[in-house]
Amino acid sequence: MSKIEMTKKHLITCSVILVLVIISRLNIYSTDPVYVHKTIANVPSNYIFNKHAEEAEATYNFANEALPVNDKKVDFKLKKSIAKHRYKTVQSNVLHAKADKMFPIIEPILKFYGIPEDFKYVPLVESGLCEGTSPKGARGVWQFMPGTARTYGLKVGKGKDERLNLRKSTIAACKYIKELYGEFNSWTLAAAAYNNGSVKLERAMNRQNEDNYFRMTLNRETGSYVYKLIAMKEIINKPAKYGYKNFYSYMQKPMPFLMAYNN
Repeated sequence: MSKIEMTKKHLITCSVILVLVIISRLNIYSTDPVYVHKTIANVPSNYIFNKHAEEAEATYNFANEALPVNDKKVDFKLKKSIAKHRYKTVQSNVLHAKADKMFPIIEPILKFYGIPEDFKYVPLVESGLCEGTSPKGARGVWQFMPGTARTYGLKVGKGKDERLNLRKSTIAACKYIKELYGEFNSWTLAAAAYNNGSVKLERAMNRQNEDNYFRMTLNRETGSYVYKLIAMKEIINKPAKYGYKNFYSYMQKPMPFLMAYNN
């Protein structure tokens, strides 16, 4: 090896050593995150984690069955449904008021029957901003038809209509939903069948040879039904994000033991 080559090799070696010394002095390899965060002016120490949390919010699901949001058609339908339920469109806090009134009664019943909690949004979608009887004869927050209501134990007729009893109609709805899940083995399809009927949904599945709700072509109402449920879940859980203000939700009330502790 020539003298020049030896000199070059020596210089490269020295340069590498110098870089390693500088890196060590700057503590870049330190496992303590404080040094990294101190170099960023006016940025909270949990900034990176907050960014990850915001990105995670983009993951939507119904009863823990995820939406294929990478599908442009699905993404469009979901965003459209959420936009329809923003405060700018609804111009009322009635949905949150209904949730405050109904959820404390509905939630424990759903839990008792083993129904996912996301089904508590069905009454908000079914009854919407209005009350009363549909043109087809469905009534109550769960919008039972008279025949279906009787099938699942509700008394309808002779001056009595238990479809209007929130507790009893929720029990009937749980029995119906559980039966639908047993038939379709999917909570998403069970929700779709609740809206359209199991017979019609099964026919559509056989005709299209498809068992994924989000890949199926259904009538307008049923095809948007689960998207409405997810949109309702979004605006109820994150009201401020969608423009809802000046509301007081039971979900945000301090628990009694916390009130006692704070006093």
